[in-house]
Amino acid sequence: MKKGSSQPISSKIQENEQFLKDRVGVGISFDLGFRKIKVFEKDIDIYYLTGMCDTQYIIELMKKLVEINDVERHNKSKLFSIVENRLVHQQVSKVKDLGEATTQLLSGLIIVFVEGYNEAFIVDVRMYPGRSPSEPDTEKVVRGSRDGYTENIIENTSLTRRRVRDERLRHEIFQVGERSKTDICLSYLQDVADPDLIDLIKEEIKNIDTDGLSMADKTVEEYLVSQGKNPFPLVRYTERPDVASAHLFEGHVLIMVDTSPSMIITPTTFFHHVQHAEEYRQAPMVGSFVRWVRYLGIFMSVFLLPFWLLMVDDPTLLPQSLKFIGPHDESNIPVFAQLLIADIGIEFLRIAAIHTPTPLSTAMGLIAAVLIGQIAIDVGLFIPEVILYVSMSAIGSFATPSYELSVANKISRITLLLITAAFGIKGFVIGFTLYILLLTRTNSLNTPYLWPFLPFNFGALMQIVFRVAVPLSKNRPSIVKPQNHQRQ
Repeated sequence: MKKGSSQPISSKIQENEQFLKDRVGVGISFDLGFRKIKVFEKDIDIYYLTGMCDTQYIIELMKKLVEINDVERHNKSKLFSIVENRLVHQQVSKVKDLGEATTQLLSGLIIVFVEGYNEAFIVDVRMYPGRSPSEPDTEKVVRGSRDGYTENIIENTSLTRRRVRDERLRHEIFQVGERSKTDICLSYLQDVADPDLIDLIKEEIKNIDTDGLSMADKTVEEYLVSQGKNPFPLVRYTERPDVASAHLFEGHVLIMVDTSPSMIITPTTFFHHVQHAEEYRQAPMVGSFVRWVRYLGIFMSVFLLPFWLLMVDDPTLLPQSLKFIGPHDESNIPVFAQLLIADIGIEFLRIAAIHTPTPLSTAMGLIAAVLIGQIAIDVGLFIPEVILYVSMSAIGSFATPSYELSVANKISRITLLLITAAFGIKGFVIGFTLYILLLTRTNSLNTPYLWPFLPFNFGALMQIVFRVAVPLSKNRPSIVKPQNHQRQ
């Protein structure tokens, strides 16, 4: 992580002014504010970003500085300390480096230079533009809080603090990007999280060498974990403060990136991506039932289409009581091609839904269901069973809590479909085995992806299969290597 050019602040205020004009564009960029006032016949320069500072605070600070001329004339020799006392704000610090001062200015803080002194004051009056906290669209619950993270990192840390009022909660901030200088916050419980994991993540963040993080958290993820050709998500995202806080209590580490409402949770396994907050907002039995239904949907989203194709290609595999499965009439297009076309067609609809404005989404649904679906059956492009099983598989994908996992499973499903069509039952068995082997060989920040199934941990596996009541969950997950294994 490169730093800006280091240059000490000059006691000659004109040199600092010239530096900021040349380096930052003061006087050229309209959003860079500059005001010069006189105190004890010496210049005080104030720099700020008009779109990221609260105007009322700036006006109040200027009033206090101008008042010095009227009430402090007998202390002219102590101008610097007087100015410091007159900066009536809870967050005031000093800086001696112009490069650091420039970075703080572009982050939305006020910089105050005093003529004759080689230090400057930094006043944090940031007011980032953004929206208010609202329930995330991708993580809705029937019961529970309706607030969610926003694009403001300061607001996000506050939402976490509201739920974790522990003096051992740490929010460490870094700036990444030679040009963007994006704020990244590392959040963890000091006496719970694994120190080696914290050090590893810090080192990876500090080693990020790039112009900027325009894609925010996703760019950080790609630097943090080696994805390669593996489609499965190696970190978990959440926009819910309650979900993030629950993972903090378990010993996970959160990574917050400014301008992104999604928090990165590390380390994570496959089973972290198939759980949802709704399970913990219901009674344990109800939560377990919802979880089992979701697991069934995820299983169907991967294996239903290849398995049905296998039964169609080789009807002898079906018992007599299930002979009704499969097409009974000849079709013009091979069943495999129908499945592939319909499955990719569903993906077209999903992508179109993302890019379609809300008022037009209803019309698009009618076109897809009535015109495309029914007419495609009538003209003989698809048989009804293909539409049925492709729809069931698509519903299983939508039931997957993690969007990234649902797309990875779709890629796996299409690959398994191709192998089954080419090699029959041998292809299906080989494809299933390769799917499990890929998950087995996957690691996220030195964490086995299929834990607690591989390596096997019976107690933890039962907590995955069943939604255990919170009073009975006395131990933190061992996979995160917590310093304190016992929940307090």
